[in-house]
Amino acid sequence: MTITQQLAEQLHISAKQIDTVLSLLEEGATIPFIARYRKEKTGNLDEDQIKTIEERYAYQKNLQKRKEDVLRLIDEKGMLDENIKEQIESAQKLSTVEDLYRPYKEKKKTKASAAMAAGFGPLARSIIEHPDIDPNTLGDHDALVQAGYIIAERIADDAAIRAALKEQMIRYGTIDSKRKKDAQDEKKQFEVYYDFEVRIAAIKHFQTLALDRAEKEKVMTVTLSMDEERAEQKIVSRIVPRDAKTRPFIEQCVHDSMKRLLMPSIKRQIRSELKETADVKAVQTFGTNLEHLLMTRPIKQKRVLGFDPAFRTGCKLAVLDENGTMLTTAVIYPTAPHNDFEGSKKTLSSLIRKYGIDLIAIGNGTASRESEQFVAKVLKDFPAVQYIIVSEAGASVYSASKLAQEEFPELTVEKRSAISIGRRVQDPLSELVKIDPKSIGIGEYQHDVDQKMLSNALDFTTEKVVNKVGVNINTASKSILQYVSGLNKRSIAALYNAKTDHRIASRKEIATIKGISEKTYEQCIGFLRVPESEDPLDHTGIHPESYPTALAMLEKLHLNIHDLGERAFKRKLAIADAEKLAKDLGSDIYTVRDILKELSSPGLDPRDSLEAPLLKHDVLSMSDLKRGMKLEGTVRNVVSFGAFIDIGLHEDGLVHISKLSEQFVRDPNDIVHVGDIVTCFVEGVDEKKGRISLSMIPL
Repeated sequence: MTITQQLAEQLHISAKQIDTVLSLLEEGATIPFIARYRKEKTGNLDEDQIKTIEERYAYQKNLQKRKEDVLRLIDEKGMLDENIKEQIESAQKLSTVEDLYRPYKEKKKTKASAAMAAGFGPLARSIIEHPDIDPNTLGDHDALVQAGYIIAERIADDAAIRAALKEQMIRYGTIDSKRKKDAQDEKKQFEVYYDFEVRIAAIKHFQTLALDRAEKEKVMTVTLSMDEERAEQKIVSRIVPRDAKTRPFIEQCVHDSMKRLLMPSIKRQIRSELKETADVKAVQTFGTNLEHLLMTRPIKQKRVLGFDPAFRTGCKLAVLDENGTMLTTAVIYPTAPHNDFEGSKKTLSSLIRKYGIDLIAIGNGTASRESEQFVAKVLKDFPAVQYIIVSEAGASVYSASKLAQEEFPELTVEKRSAISIGRRVQDPLSELVKIDPKSIGIGEYQHDVDQKMLSNALDFTTEKVVNKVGVNINTASKSILQYVSGLNKRSIAALYNAKTDHRIASRKEIATIKGISEKTYEQCIGFLRVPESEDPLDHTGIHPESYPTALAMLEKLHLNIHDLGERAFKRKLAIADAEKLAKDLGSDIYTVRDILKELSSPGLDPRDSLEAPLLKHDVLSMSDLKRGMKLEGTVRNVVSFGAFIDIGLHEDGLVHISKLSEQFVRDPNDIVHVGDIVTCFVEGVDEKKGRISLSMIPL
């Protein structure tokens, strides 16, 4: 089978679709562009499917290259036969190829290689080939010891034996952990693993990551165990008959091979594969969380006051207009040690009146609780103004960044943080793309997983969301432009300089900017919006290459482009026959459907259809919570064992996976996502530890 045929079988799609995707990628097309504007060629494959094809193909190419190298190396030694050739060519994994190559590989000096060099190879071969001859008649004790080293290594290098032993260990073995004597675990984060045992086949990915971290921090000893005596007997039986005179000697060789070579190697391999599987799952969870966070519905056309709480240094305030432009900043001291309630109230009230504040966004960090109580009291005089608690994870990272310094060179780090907190409410996507996703508090063991894999996955997720939402070219920051399909540093600089000089008036104008090549224009233009353009199609996600089709469609439907958005215009589009239009226009069904959708809702932000964030007037404290109390909250983070819910307190509550639904839940993301508004019930409160247990099942 060709690589394409293998992938088609694995992914349950046609070989033609895979060839098309690979061809488009080879031509320089980006994944968002292919998913959005080449549906007719790919059969409507989405970004995740295209990404999977790209990754799997790269792996298979690498696998094929390694197979060729291994076959060549074995052949150069004059040891290649049809059997080993067939095994290598049919291998599905790199690890299998390496196991098959193991017996032929040049090794560092070992006991076996020393014995071979000393001339004990023929004795070892004689013992293996003549099971009916007592080994003691073939050589003295020292000679047999040396021959045993050679046989032990051959056993350890046997790919079939290694595969069988590995499968046996995974199926029946256990992974155990014990707390080390005098180990430091002050926060007791690994307490559940102090005396822990689970079948290797049943271990959860987060348990693997926890054990790896505990071992790395020297808190725990982690071991893999199995019935080694039974495994040894199985290996012996593969090599010699039960009544063979060499059996006792072979048993000794197998025992030596198991203890010294096989088990340490197999255990390392299993631990490595468990880690790899855990990394993939943790990265997937992080990516899912990030996608939902970036898709949080923005609160548009509201004047927002960003409120960064603090004690000693005071609370920093930033007033933002409807577009996120900073109007003014201030510092107040309503909390300890200053306790200037009246002066702070006067300043905040003045800002609300002067700038017509609609919403106050309070960061959830230090002094958040006290700041919320202060704001709630002040807002009693302003019933139309609401507040919201905002996760400020990563705000300090952004505030101290070079980007923040360029945006607000005259402001302190804390005031920049207040601006970031306010903007997170107005346009979460535009603000969060400025921050390393690993700093925004939605991961699980993110510092323990493969960092390159994590970064690649999060970049892909961000790119997918940015292009799904679209970008207003005249308000776009460099941070968000770096995720737009087809743009690189050079083209971003060209675009940014052009829009800084004057507002861009049309998509056609972008094509004339020096530094924007024809290919770059093709890849990016459909994702860039120009609301100021006189051409209504420039406000939409319709690609300029499809403008003639869109205009021809409107002509067929007897509609005027300038009536875009009118009720009658939308009604006629809603009843249009997409299949007939595709045929009449010589187009394809996917392009026609997308054009109809875009014309029906030009410039529609897909985030607007999601649930709006919870806004508050009142204030809640842990002492207010009672078992069974019904609350509404926002999902802040989804992890393997449940979900953390913001119910308006400094502390998020945890809904354990067993409390997410009355039905069995395999993955919390099947039930909730970051940003969801959920109804939950208080199950328990531990004020000393600051822990809140919640349930989504009525108590």
